[in-house]
Amino acid sequence: MHAIILANGDFAPSPDLGTHLVTADLVIAADGGAQYAWAIGVRPDVIIGDLDSLDMTARTTWEAKGARIISYPVEKDQTDLELALLHAKEKGAKKITVLGAFGRRWDHSIANLLLAVHPQFDGREIVFIHGPQRLLIIKSEYRLRAGVGELVSLLPLGGDAEGVTTQGLKYVLKNDTLVFGSSRGVSNVVLVENPRVEVKNGILLCVITSSNK
Repeated sequence: MHAIILANGDFAPSPDLGTHLVTADLVIAADGGAQYAWAIGVRPDVIIGDLDSLDMTARTTWEAKGARIISYPVEKDQTDLELALLHAKEKGAKKITVLGAFGRRWDHSIANLLLAVHPQFDGREIVFIHGPQRLLIIKSEYRLRAGVGELVSLLPLGGDAEGVTTQGLKYVLKNDTLVFGSSRGVSNVVLVENPRVEVKNGILLCVITSSNK
């Protein structure tokens, strides 16, 4: 099951946004992300959060069109995006695409990205899209959905990433260690479609950047 979440950061959709929407089984707007849904002409199945960024006109309009509203208090332990991810998980989503997760607030942007590392989302493929960039977390072996010429950066999170092996990238890693805080894994190049990345111990942040940008 594929869920798309529209968060309330800077909305920078990719050129293939339509493809993602066509394959989505569930569309969730995290609070003000419902405004973005309006802009692209997609009705969210669910609008979730404290709703402090959603004006009453938009809320009433979406309710009339069949969107389910799940409201939380402003003072809560989770961000609206975390609530949206938990709802997607509850509904059985295994693939989750997130748009609008990043913006002017660095604390929110970093916290949103790190949600994908949380053990509660193990077994889910969470991909953040921001314009020509796709960001995801790799904890074991992963086949990247990347085309020839695209850039791939592999950055360790929370400590060293050990046993890193790549196939199909220009700069080869073979059972190597990427040291936490080092820039060694930045700007590799895809040589063959859907290259493979493996990490035996640790966590990698993978950033894929479209070759036409």
